[in-house]
Amino acid sequence: MSEIKDKSVQVFLDELASKAPTPGGGSAAAVMGAQSAALTSMVCNLTIGKPKYAEVEAEMRALLEKSEALREKLIGMIKADVDVFDRLMATYGLPKETEEEKTARSAAIQAVLKEATDVPLACARACAEAIELSRIAADKGNLGVISDAGVAAMAGYSALKSAALNVYINAGGLKDRDFAEAKLAELEQVMQGADTAAEAVYQVVKAKL
Repeated sequence: MSEIKDKSVQVFLDELASKAPTPGGGSAAAVMGAQSAALTSMVCNLTIGKPKYAEVEAEMRALLEKSEALREKLIGMIKADVDVFDRLMATYGLPKETEEEKTARSAAIQAVLKEATDVPLACARACAEAIELSRIAADKGNLGVISDAGVAAMAGYSALKSAALNVYINAGGLKDRDFAEAKLAELEQVMQGADTAAEAVYQVVKAKL
């Protein structure tokens, strides 16, 4: 089966809308984050080489390198989300007739739930970075495509909040509350200031239109 990243947008949306459990919200969050990084790259590519922006060319080249690396990371997270969710669903299907089977099934579910909490948490971190990169694009980028830096910020912010919801739901099912609370604390740290940061980029862009 081909990976989501190799499918058309139409096929991805059809699968997203279907009864199949994957792809779901976690994959959508990663896609939004990748779109954010891609839009920042677009602003960079349309700024680099323009005489009017020669003073910021080196900075734009450095930003482009970061945004492209981030885009690749987020594309990988689309598959990671599908893989961990499919494995989680498989553990719920394990036999539970005997006490031994119930114990083994419960342990398997909990182990994969920890991974299913880590995957969107990593996505959230990447999306927070996407917002920061969009800020630089908004500050320094070609005014002709500055609105795209604003869309990058909004996509990154939506992706961050979406990934957070997947952390919350999976952490909620964990019996190891120390692990769960530690991950939730990490998430809150990642999200701290994101609202303000995204809105600041939006306002910077709007003022330049």
